[in-house]
Amino acid sequence: MKKITEIKWLTSPDKHDYPAAASYLNLIFQNKEVKQLVAKLKKAPVTEFKAKDIFRASRLSLLGISNYHVEKDRNKIKKGIKLSPILLVRDVQNKSVIIADGYHRMCAIYSFNEDISIKCKIV
Repeated sequence: MKKITEIKWLTSPDKHDYPAAASYLNLIFQNKEVKQLVAKLKKAPVTEFKAKDIFRASRLSLLGISNYHVEKDRNKIKKGIKLSPILLVRDVQNKSVIIADGYHRMCAIYSFNEDISIKCKIV
């Protein structure tokens, strides 16, 4: 398998990523705080972190390449289709990072190379 070392990125997240992030964050935070977090995410600059560092900070398990959404994103990467930056929220209290949107993209990228830099917005 070809080791991919670079991912093509959109300059900003897709518009539907923000409602998806809000839906997930509503499981963790009160609605008022979710609205504030999403507003901050919209204004945050795009930055980047290594895939392996985001995973370590998130404390999540890696989804396998047999997962439908991961496989779909892997195919996009192979075809050179630009991905949407992921949306992250710092959970200061638990000293971790919440992947509010982009978990499947994250897993797809990691499956190629854990050292790839991931474009993201973080608040």
